[in-house]
Amino acid sequence: MAAEGKPAKELFGAMKLPSRAAPQPFGSYAKGCQAGAVAIATDGPTWQAMRLSRNRRWGQPEMIALLERFSKDAVQLGWGSGILIGDISQPRGGPMLSGHASHQVGLDADIWFTPKPAQPLTPEQREKMPFTSMLDKSKFLTVDSKRWTNTHAKLVVRAASYPQVERIFVNPAIKKKLCDTWTGDRAVLGKIRPIYGHDEHFHIRIKCPEGASGCKPQAAVPPGDGCDASLAYWFTPAPWAAPKKDPNAKPAPKPRAMQLSDLPQACSAVLQAPAGDAATAVASGMDPTPPTASAFVEPQTSSDAAMALPPVIPVPKARPLQN
Repeated sequence: MAAEGKPAKELFGAMKLPSRAAPQPFGSYAKGCQAGAVAIATDGPTWQAMRLSRNRRWGQPEMIALLERFSKDAVQLGWGSGILIGDISQPRGGPMLSGHASHQVGLDADIWFTPKPAQPLTPEQREKMPFTSMLDKSKFLTVDSKRWTNTHAKLVVRAASYPQVERIFVNPAIKKKLCDTWTGDRAVLGKIRPIYGHDEHFHIRIKCPEGASGCKPQAAVPPGDGCDASLAYWFTPAPWAAPKKDPNAKPAPKPRAMQLSDLPQACSAVLQAPAGDAATAVASGMDPTPPTASAFVEPQTSSDAAMALPPVIPVPKARPLQN
């Protein structure tokens, strides 16, 4: 493989099938790869995979099993007929040609803020169906109370409740909505972290699997529910302000594309490994019995009318592009 000088995103983006190897994540969520990935089935009893042309429905078995488990729980919460699954990872992980900085080791997955409809979506609909933002675009960093419901809140908190889940990423406005209105057990709210974008979907990240010595874990989530200064920061100009320019400074060099040499050494072997069999790599019905229980406790009482943010929030008028 002629990898010299070629950006890592081109090398991994060209891989159509996973490596024929035991499942294993290597490196970190934003600088790594995966061996022995499996793909979630495009259609399941309680899920559908979206944007199939991207070929990003590959993950570690633990991630796929969790998504299947979560899809069943979502239906029980009243989330339509299941979940719509966005990007997980590429067949061999690694950097992507477009979109994400993370999703590189098969332990991240995006879930649409749109329930799976009763009538299955066609392949064309999966490609063209637009996202639905949960924000009121006329009031920056404000959740649209006409779209956001108690079921949305239950869905996100349920996702955070599984012990193998490391973090859930949502828009800062959604995090604040949960902080202000969640009346159930708040023990897992700390896992739900605010970040740019993520108003049309939420991002599930799970821990490094047990025994995955090549996987680099993320720092532990700080104690508490996260409804503190770390959230208040997002409602100040600081996260959104353009960096100050020094008129005397020389032009910054163009960012260097990540190279294969920047990734863990094992990723070279992952790229060069023979491909697995496409038929056997699809993970269907991997989770007949849930391996771990959910800590989710549904609120006893909650009303959609109580789900409104304060009318005045000191935030800027423009939003930076999502990473």
